[in-house]
Amino acid sequence: MGVGKTTVGALLAERLGVAHRDTDADIVAAQGREIADIFVDEGEPYFRELEREAVRAAVAQHTGVLALGGGAILDASTRELLAAHPVVYLSMDVEEAVRRTGLNQARPLLAVNPRKQWRELMDARRSLYTEVARVVVATDGRTPDEVAQAVLDALELKDA
Repeated sequence: MGVGKTTVGALLAERLGVAHRDTDADIVAAQGREIADIFVDEGEPYFRELEREAVRAAVAQHTGVLALGGGAILDASTRELLAAHPVVYLSMDVEEAVRRTGLNQARPLLAVNPRKQWRELMDARRSLYTEVARVVVATDGRTPDEVAQAVLDALELKDA
C-alpha cells in the first residue's frame, strides 16, 4: 500500500512503449465505487473475490505492465498465474509508508493503529511477494522515475 505500484507501472509502460493497467482501477470502474466502500459494504472476502477475477481477466487480456493491489498475492491461484510473468515486488519500510501516505488515507485494512497494522500486513505478505517476484526493488527515498529505472535495470540484469 502506497508503494507506488500505479505510478511506477505507468512510467514503466511509457518507457517500454506498452499499455498500463491497474486491477484496483478495474475493480473501481466495474463496481462504480471505491475499494474502501466495497470493504465496508460487502467485506474483505467479497473484495478478494472481485480482486481474484480482476487479476485473472487482466492477465488473460493485457500484454503490457500490470499493477496489482497489495493483497492480490494472498490468493494461491493468483500466485500461480503470476509465476509465468516477470513480477516485480516494490518494497518499502513503514517509515517510508508514513512519509508517503501518512497512513491516514482511505485504506480499509489500516483503519486502527495504522503503523502496527501495516507492519503486520507486510509480515504476512512479504514471503508471498518474494515467492513470485523475479526481482525486488526498494522504493525508499527514491522518486518514481528512479524506481522505474531501477526496475528496468534489475530486470535486464536478471534476464542477462
